[in-house]
Amino acid sequence: MENYTENNRITLEGLVLKKPQVSHELYGEVFHVFELEVDRLSESKDILCVTISERLLTDITLSVGDFIRVNGQLRSYNKVVENRNKLVLTVFARSIEIPEERAKDPNEILLDGFICKAPVYRKTPFGREITDILVAVNRAYNKSDYIPIIAWGRNARYSKNLEIGERIKVSGRLQSREYVKNVSETEKVTRVAYEVSVSRLELVKQDESRTEEEESSLA
Repeated sequence: MENYTENNRITLEGLVLKKPQVSHELYGEVFHVFELEVDRLSESKDILCVTISERLLTDITLSVGDFIRVNGQLRSYNKVVENRNKLVLTVFARSIEIPEERAKDPNEILLDGFICKAPVYRKTPFGREITDILVAVNRAYNKSDYIPIIAWGRNARYSKNLEIGERIKVSGRLQSREYVKNVSETEKVTRVAYEVSVSRLELVKQDESRTEEEESSLA
């Protein structure tokens, strides 16, 4: 069976920007959301959304300015915005703690999933190579999370020729990025996109992705 806790893992360390607020209730369980400010290795910062079950908040009280570590998974869901479906990403917390020591890398994510849209290769105005990829990561109960990732440089050149259905493993960081969208001829709005910036990308060959049952049946 597929290990759904290993194919999607993220660890963040950062400052709580807003106290958790009730978001929704599902099967009798109440969930809260809050924003976390995470430092990049540069001087920039990422503002990321975290979703947490109310039962976890019985063990820890979160206040604005608290420095915390979040372990969990990156989840996606569709939300109707301006009569259109929008893909929304949130970090689903499985545990939260006050770290005794700060990690060298405060933003780490590992994904193992399948390409579900043809990669798009492009260059920035400054000549940097980028490939945009949408990856489906399996979740329990026949669900999947659809996660946009971006590969740079050598990874961009390698991944631009990958095909729909191929399985890849990626490691990197979750980032927030502001962009300007033209909503009319006279009006522009600033919005925020979330994506995984890849530091390492690996294609999983078919024979490497066999289960133990498949291997034993071939013996």
